[in-house]
Amino acid sequence: MTITGFYWGLNIVYKLFGMVIFLATAPLTAATGPDMEDLVAADKGVTSEQGRPAEWYLDQHQRLSSTIAALAPQNPGKVDAYILVAGLDGDPVFQTESEETVKVLTRRYNAGGRTILLTTNSKSSAAQGSPANIQIALAAIAQKMDKAEDVLILYTTSHGSPKIGIVYQDGRQGFGMIAPRRMGKMLKDLGIERRLIMISACYSGEFIPQLASDNSIIITAASAVRTSFGCAPGNDWTFFGDALVNHGLRTPRKLEDIASDMQK
Repeated sequence: MTITGFYWGLNIVYKLFGMVIFLATAPLTAATGPDMEDLVAADKGVTSEQGRPAEWYLDQHQRLSSTIAALAPQNPGKVDAYILVAGLDGDPVFQTESEETVKVLTRRYNAGGRTILLTTNSKSSAAQGSPANIQIALAAIAQKMDKAEDVLILYTTSHGSPKIGIVYQDGRQGFGMIAPRRMGKMLKDLGIERRLIMISACYSGEFIPQLASDNSIIITAASAVRTSFGCAPGNDWTFFGDALVNHGLRTPRKLEDIASDMQK
């Protein structure tokens, strides 16, 4: 697997081992931002589970522990992909998108046994798609992978908020946020530098400055000041997920070609 690297929102950057080509769209005006308490909570990755029975917490622990225990070790001398896909909202479109995306990515990157799915779908056997579980899953992957040769593939799908980043909401019981700075710090602290990160959320371009590096590919559904589309209840995919994953990554075409077509 070759890491070339490009970052993509409405403003697009291709970064190829130090060479940067910046294709800028017209400047936009950002929406009114959140208050300081929300920003601090997002930077800390605050998560709240309310009204959950004790059995729910035990079940979540068992699900995630089993998934982590089943992660296959990496193959010395071979570039392995470790995949984490997380749907962080109770709206059905995010549940369906995450569950289908993990199948597509696992096949494309030959990652059987090296994949973790997190979702808010209570009918799924996967653990909860929450900020807390994302942190645990990333830490588990960091322990398994060879950071010098393997690649993390991270796909998240959810609602997003300006400056707040990724929003977690599961009905009236689960709430939380992951700010761009929080995500960047998590990956830096874990030493995961070789990564393909795809974020399907409004304002997801906020993540680009915090995650950009010479060994990263970052693809976002929107710029830092724009919404994304397609999260209506009757949809199986967001517009971003449908174009990138459902109609792009299902095929053997190069990622750069898929991205180019999505801009047309």
